[in-house]
Amino acid sequence: MKRLGFRSTVALTAVVMSLGLAAPTHASISQPSVVSETPSSRTPHAIDDAVVGNAAVHTFSQVGSVMYAGGHFNSVQDPARKTTFQRDNLFSFDIASGTPTDWSPNVNGQVTRTLYVAPYLYVGGSFTTADGVNGSLVRYRVDSGTPAIDTTWQAARVSAPVSDLDYTGGRLIVAGSFKKRLVALDPANGADTGYLNLAIAGSVKKNGAGPIEVYRIAVSPDGSRLVAIGNFATVDGALRNRAFMVNLGATASLASWYYQPLVNACRAASLGAQLRDVDFSPDGSYFVMVATGWIPVSGGVGRDVCDAAARFETDIANPTRPTWLNYTGGDTLHSVAATGAAVYVGGHQRWQDNPFGSDSAGPGAVERQGIAALDPVTGKALPWNPGKTRGVGTKFIYATSDGVWFGSDGRRFAGAVRDSIAFTPLP
Repeated sequence: MKRLGFRSTVALTAVVMSLGLAAPTHASISQPSVVSETPSSRTPHAIDDAVVGNAAVHTFSQVGSVMYAGGHFNSVQDPARKTTFQRDNLFSFDIASGTPTDWSPNVNGQVTRTLYVAPYLYVGGSFTTADGVNGSLVRYRVDSGTPAIDTTWQAARVSAPVSDLDYTGGRLIVAGSFKKRLVALDPANGADTGYLNLAIAGSVKKNGAGPIEVYRIAVSPDGSRLVAIGNFATVDGALRNRAFMVNLGATASLASWYYQPLVNACRAASLGAQLRDVDFSPDGSYFVMVATGWIPVSGGVGRDVCDAAARFETDIANPTRPTWLNYTGGDTLHSVAATGAAVYVGGHQRWQDNPFGSDSAGPGAVERQGIAALDPVTGKALPWNPGKTRGVGTKFIYATSDGVWFGSDGRRFAGAVRDSIAFTPLP
């Protein structure tokens, strides 16, 4: 999704602080062009082994010349695939060479999100212990030498898996399936600041199965708004099926934004909480959601966000339709990153521009295996088409000042072996 490189984070923070605002750590980064279709040969591999049969990378965080990667894996290899290292769901590597570092943390379950807020790397997921510290959200000090876990820091109110993280206004924003579902923590001591006190309730799944949760969040580049997606039906008693917006000021309040057709289920009704990711544009004027759910019900094409990417304008409070919708024709999209030059979407899709396909290529469909770049204005697929192994799908897209990183369970990218990690540079 979306994530800033270290140099860009510093630059944006300086600009925004000079204006008296609070820069979100995960603010979208603007890029001048679409990235190359050819992946770098200097990236490590997260590979299948006897412990983890379908290795996948779910998150990246860049800290200077080092990249941190989390997901579900037990073994990683150097770019040449000559040396194998045991790494339990979290590791780091030198960006220039792709060589894994000596750091070998012990995390006993999947890592869903990492987030760098100097001098700490916050790590969240479905694990229950990390290097002897209990919980599903921990932090490592990474500013000098080998990263060291902070054994004294504990996250209040976070007693269940963490699905997303962000940082804005001096607060660590945590999303997940814990009781509060969305909480703003004090980074100094992990206490609940009380800034986010939203009653997030109800389930959009017909049988009520699955946790009520905030699955993904995105904060606008100016730090003024937050969009959340997940499995819920109401927020502070107001109807907000699957998505809501929060105004982030001196106090946080539920915004009036709501897309009413999100009440509609897709054809795969058992996947009621179909929204999978969200990202703001670099200028904050719009945001894009991506979804699973198979295809829309009868009459829903152009209205319902089902196996599709959808653009919404930030300042239109009650849209009757998205600005554009790009359907895959029945394949899930898991991730999105808006860079200005393109809106990158990833999943296990076979096609884009496919509103009339039903597990097939309909009229006008274009082939896009596992990854695509969409025109931000029209929503149509751009010519960029490296293709990758589809697998479960591309779970994370991370834009930096140098290019775009892709995390997935895919084994090939543009025909080259790139197990779980691929980086495509700016030209």
